[in-house]
Amino acid sequence: MHRRTFLSLPLAAEAAKAAAPRRPNLLLLMADQFRADCLGLDGNRVIRTPNLDRLGREGVHFRCAYSSTPTCTPARAALLTGMSPWRHGMLGYSRVAPRYPVEMPRLLREAGYYTLGIGKMHYHPQRNLHGFHQTLLDESGRVETPEYRSDYRAWFWSQAPNLDPDATGIGWNSHRAGVYALPERLHPTVWTAETAVNFLQGYQRPEPFFLKVSFARPHSPYDPPERFWKMYQDAPLPAARVGKWAARYAPKSDETENLWHGDLGAAEVRRSRQGYYGSVSFLDEQLGRILEALEKRKLLEETLIVFTADHGDMTGDHNLWRKSYAYESSARIPMLMRWPAGLVSARRGQVLGETVEIRDILPTFLDAAGASVPEAVDGRSMLPLAAGKREGWRPWLDLEHDVCYNPSNHWNALCDGRWKYIYHAQNGEEQLFHLEKDPAELDDLASAPEHENVLRRWRERMVAHLAERGDAWVKGGRLVPRPKSIPRSPNYPAGT
Repeated sequence: MHRRTFLSLPLAAEAAKAAAPRRPNLLLLMADQFRADCLGLDGNRVIRTPNLDRLGREGVHFRCAYSSTPTCTPARAALLTGMSPWRHGMLGYSRVAPRYPVEMPRLLREAGYYTLGIGKMHYHPQRNLHGFHQTLLDESGRVETPEYRSDYRAWFWSQAPNLDPDATGIGWNSHRAGVYALPERLHPTVWTAETAVNFLQGYQRPEPFFLKVSFARPHSPYDPPERFWKMYQDAPLPAARVGKWAARYAPKSDETENLWHGDLGAAEVRRSRQGYYGSVSFLDEQLGRILEALEKRKLLEETLIVFTADHGDMTGDHNLWRKSYAYESSARIPMLMRWPAGLVSARRGQVLGETVEIRDILPTFLDAAGASVPEAVDGRSMLPLAAGKREGWRPWLDLEHDVCYNPSNHWNALCDGRWKYIYHAQNGEEQLFHLEKDPAELDDLASAPEHENVLRRWRERMVAHLAERGDAWVKGGRLVPRPKSIPRSPNYPAGT
């Protein structure tokens, strides 16, 4: 006679929970100031990025990914909240607010994830967790006080108390490049990867994890170890691409190494790019260590991985340096996604042309976690896109940046991956680029008679997009020049 076993309701619930598919771990890999075209799978035949290329081959490469406000802090506000610039409130470079109505680590923690952030968060205050259980920070280059020292700097001095972590001597926004002056093991890129590897090797908690690994490079200083500097010593690095319209930026903006525009000559551009490319390949190698750690723990097929960046880097294109511009080298970013087996039915190795943005990462993770997406979130899950469900996706993406470096650098833009329209707020100047035919944005078509209708159509879209903001932006159905800075929208959290 067989004995029938009846489970109590709590035990039955536990049994059902155990039988249910495990929610995936979530791994966000992030670089600072990473150009989207510095990937082998993006068509760059010089750069060596085998590990990032692997993520694209085994997942999806979104080739029209952008940072709506392409400087560090507003981009990180979009990542944190899943909101558009107007909704999270940062229209230019400012401080990430201490708290938002929705925040990625807090939502994932509430969904049952253990949450850890490693590397550069760029929050204020720096130890603000925004819902993370813990952060281990590399905030090198930011102000350190007796009350605050980043975890990387504390580790550095524990390892090398007699050395200077800034011994290479290149500034945080410099165009200069050179070989890292200290032993490679002390480089912040190594520390960030090593910290992530240690976490993955030792993770034993029952709940899935959300791990954000945020590298401070290839943001300047362009200071790769010598072996990566030599990797590109004789490589045919691409020269700066400069449209005729960019002649205005040929004179130097100033005589410092932190200038924002200036034709510094082919040799200096090449040297900057040698250091930049070396930094990218160095970072790629360290990312490979993280992927290897996942595989050794048999976690690769239990983890949804997204790689992205907060913005790009002009490195001399159009005589411009650093970031904050609407142009591709600054605003277009890498977006790679690899999903674990069973999470989504999609073909691996796709290259998709829909416009995606940093705001889409939060809803993607919530979707994977089986958690609801708050109404305040503007982004959308990228998982259905990978699965071929593209109907109703956004027809274009909004980009903008308040005054940065100079009142003339102040703009709004719209882009659908084929066309880009830019409205310069200081004086109302417009630019129009056909990205399919002119991905380097060499030919400004705004004054071309044959493209008058295209220009008008995009201008009307911009009017409709900005109309809700009031008369300072649109009046009488026309775009209004804004010579003065408007760094924050009314939606920026009050009291911060």
